Amino acid sequence: MQATMTAAVLAAPVAVPCGVAAAHAVALARLRRAMPRDVSRPVPALVGAAGEEAPPAPPAPSAPEPPPAPGTAWWGVLSPVAVLVCGVLLTAALPRGGALTAFGGLLRADAPTVWMLLVVGAVALVACATLPSYGSGERLSARATALLHTLVQAFLAAMCLAVVTANLGVLWVAVEATTIVTAFLVGHRRTRRSVEAAWKYVVICSAGIALAFLGTVLVYSAARHAGIDEAHALDWPTLVAHAGEFDPSVTRLGVSLVILGFGAKAGLVPLHAWLPDAHSQAPAPVSALMSGVLLSVAFLAILRYETIADAALGHGWTRVLLSTIALLTLALATALLLAQRDYKRMLAYSSMEHMSLIALGTAIGTPLALAAVLLHIAGHGLAKSVAFCASGHVLNLTGTTLVGRVRGLLARLPWLGAVLGLSVLALLGFPPFALFASELGIVRAGFAAGLGWVTAAALLLVLVAFAALAARTARMVLGPAPAHSPAPAASSASSASSASSASVPAGAVWPLVLGLAACAALGIATGPLTDLLHDAAAAIGGH
Repeated sequence: MQATMTAAVLAAPVAVPCGVAAAHAVALARLRRAMPRDVSRPVPALVGAAGEEAPPAPPAPSAPEPPPAPGTAWWGVLSPVAVLVCGVLLTAALPRGGALTAFGGLLRADAPTVWMLLVVGAVALVACATLPSYGSGERLSARATALLHTLVQAFLAAMCLAVVTANLGVLWVAVEATTIVTAFLVGHRRTRRSVEAAWKYVVICSAGIALAFLGTVLVYSAARHAGIDEAHALDWPTLVAHAGEFDPSVTRLGVSLVILGFGAKAGLVPLHAWLPDAHSQAPAPVSALMSGVLLSVAFLAILRYETIADAALGHGWTRVLLSTIALLTLALATALLLAQRDYKRMLAYSSMEHMSLIALGTAIGTPLALAAVLLHIAGHGLAKSVAFCASGHVLNLTGTTLVGRVRGLLARLPWLGAVLGLSVLALLGFPPFALFASELGIVRAGFAAGLGWVTAAALLLVLVAFAALAARTARMVLGPAPAHSPAPAASSASSASSASSASVPAGAVWPLVLGLAACAALGIATGPLTDLLHDAAAAIGGH
């Protein structure tokens, strides 16, 4: 691939979402000029000792808001398609065991980068293709829709920048940018609970990002003392090549802070408390992006630093740290799943469970384990994006996020019940979905690597989480349809507008079916992606 083409393909995953975000921002500015008066949904008043939210008062009469331009809701699909196309082109052009660079090495595509680009593009396609039907079901105003699309595209651009950059400083900036953008997305509804979740997200993740910054500074210091010049002291390939010359104490402290800091964004203990609130309050397609790829992009940063630590310190230290974090996260997620009554929070705790399995596979560190980790990232992203998008349609249909108030989805709306049920089956690790193969690979690798007791403990916790998730989903999906739809409760109104219709908007089906089909296809065979998967596992330090 020529240098100019390489630069274009590496820059496009960032540039295209930025361009689409700019187009939506221009549309939003035009709407604001045409309608200076605020006609967006009002903020609910707070009533009651429990902090429940009363239904909003009717807005004051105002001139009708002009409708959005035809087709603008589908502009957002261009970005994930562009990311997928770039991933395919890089897969074809990438030399075995090599990398492509552009802009003086600032952007770099190796096998893990290309794999993550494909995952980000696939999950974003499901989420962005669901946004128009979701917005229609929530009856968002034209301005609220334009703002939502603008923020989602900026979010996608920041994640792609974190994936394609080779500079660890730029990686930190990109992850911090995702925090800023998603804070507005979590608080998009402007209810008390959504604003509270947004602030909680900002405070906890900012603490984590601050720890990651301190760790990055320490790694930079170790690189400079090892004789690496300023221009390359945060360049990941250079750091990996010279990691054996780093001061072990400084490197150990720096990487520990980085794992804790980026682990906050990945939903790992101890800075995990933001995750259930943010995922439950964000719009469903945003929750799909956050759970499906944001957690994995943050963990990709951990994988980059873990490779440096292994070269400098050996794998034993990171194995102990990551396996401890994995078991603690898995135990906490399992305990909270047992007591959960809100299905969006249930899916959020399921994300913690799966991120702990990814951390466990990374701790094992063998080629089989790391290949299973990368496959798990893809399978979880696809299955969880479908599950969250389906939960958004369930919320619009029923007006509640409480498991106990949703019954008979298969009888009431067969396609929605089937999609939700199949996505949860995929998350539970049933064949033929990708998570069956990835979890089997992690378990095999764990016992083969001499971590039998850790793997056995993780299996026991996964079985308990399996039972909790399966039981609650079965209550929602199975059984007869209710004779009449219950009125939405005030306590669940914080997560949605009122149940607006007895059906789901047209066009909502195909993105979810496509996501499930891709997850099943990866579980059956990786096909042309097999070499890429093995190269990616080798690049991040398969031992």
